[in-house]
Amino acid sequence: MTDRDMTGRPMTQRTGWDWLETAPLADPAPAAVPQADPAPSFARCFTGADGARVLAVLRAMTLDRALGPDAPEAALRHLEGQRQLVATVLALIARGRAA
Repeated sequence: MTDRDMTGRPMTQRTGWDWLETAPLADPAPAAVPQADPAPSFARCFTGADGARVLAVLRAMTLDRALGPDAPEAALRHLEGQRQLVATVLALIARGRAA
């Protein structure tokens, strides 16, 4: 009996670094997969009390946080990356709610 993946296709045993290679799609037609706007999904995901709480925690951890003058450059870069990600999520939420 052959093991199958979640799509029902037979799984192949990969060794070494082979697992990094992606398996070719059965129908590699990029136009077949619609590229929908993710903004409405973000808006739905962060709706309600739980969504507001998560956003408040993300804001407090990133946007409302200040590092001291002796913070290393790596810490500054790390925080700025986090801020950019949270800002992107907030922008997607706003765009999804406006639609």
